[in-house]
Amino acid sequence: MSGCVCLLQVSHAMESPTVQTHALIPRPREKRALYTAYIAIAGFVFALYLLEQSWHHAVENLTFHFMALEIGALLRGLCSFAEEIWHVQSRHRSSWWRAVKACLSPSLRHHMLLLLVSGCACLALFRETQLQFLLSLTLLCLCQLLSFAFGLQGPSAVEMSEICEKNNRNVAHGLAWSYYVGYLKLVLPCLKDLIHDFNRANNNVLNCKETWKLHILLPLSCEIYDDLKKADSHIQHYGDLQKLELDRAGTKRRSYKQSVYVISGEDRKRTFCVVEYATPLQSLYAMSQDESAAFSREDRLEQAQLFCRTLEEILQGSKECAGCYRLIVYEESGDSASHFLSKEILRHIQQQHLEEYAVCEGSHPLTTCLSTEPTIMISESELTGPLRSDGF
Repeated sequence: MSGCVCLLQVSHAMESPTVQTHALIPRPREKRALYTAYIAIAGFVFALYLLEQSWHHAVENLTFHFMALEIGALLRGLCSFAEEIWHVQSRHRSSWWRAVKACLSPSLRHHMLLLLVSGCACLALFRETQLQFLLSLTLLCLCQLLSFAFGLQGPSAVEMSEICEKNNRNVAHGLAWSYYVGYLKLVLPCLKDLIHDFNRANNNVLNCKETWKLHILLPLSCEIYDDLKKADSHIQHYGDLQKLELDRAGTKRRSYKQSVYVISGEDRKRTFCVVEYATPLQSLYAMSQDESAAFSREDRLEQAQLFCRTLEEILQGSKECAGCYRLIVYEESGDSASHFLSKEILRHIQQQHLEEYAVCEGSHPLTTCLSTEPTIMISESELTGPLRSDGF
């Protein structure tokens, strides 16, 4: 049919995300390693079945090696305790029980139960060859201690990373929470009012309410400029929002202030927005430059990625900060002449316009404006006509 007019209303336009998940921001690890271990266990059991080995012999060896591993873990804990004896007061609050628990595995009950069960089973299975059993057990424990002494049993980089992430012990975790509690949680709830006051005094330069947000720059390189003009000449300082003054940590009337920048596009059109760097990234960069911090560039990149992810998770769970921020995660191109940063900010601003395009004016529910499935509206007339039912 000629002259047909089609309107596609996409359901995901109802969502207004405040950050685009960057491809290099790592997601939390799942349980694939554990699932792989289960598959490997099933494979080895099947191999034993194909080899037609005696199941009694297999159970004997399995029980023996289980007990050897548990005794080896206990011996490593005893070696560690020999060091912690000298730090009971400073590290364990003068508690010997805390020191003991710190030296042994977190799942101490399970290990002790497994050691008890495997020990009793071994005594029953190796009743007739106790001397050979004790000799083999001694040699295996010796191997465990030698491995510990030569540092061969330390966790891998992946295991260390997973432990730190699961227990929230990364540098990035502390920096993200400090940034939120000490700054964003204070300024973001008041941001729209401050922008409104700024607009009244500056000819309404920030005329698009959907961009009345704090645009937070998150360069994964952690290289931060004190003046955005140095990062991109198309970004110029225009003015500052009114200061927010609060009494904080003994400082009376501590002031917090955000800056408004004007960004010039390739078409020379000027766009105004409130933008600034996430200052904790500057700390990560400084740490990587200080030898005493023992913080490599690889560590800096990993922590920057985790900082972005943690900050996003924190802000997504904050009701008072909802709709007041936009996280801009990016990798610098390395060529200042390409005006990469200004293009990236403008791209995010344009995306916010598109996200808000489908939102109805007034207080009508979003479900009346956007369909949950793509809807095609076809005009029955040969002439192109308006899609609105009110005739406008």
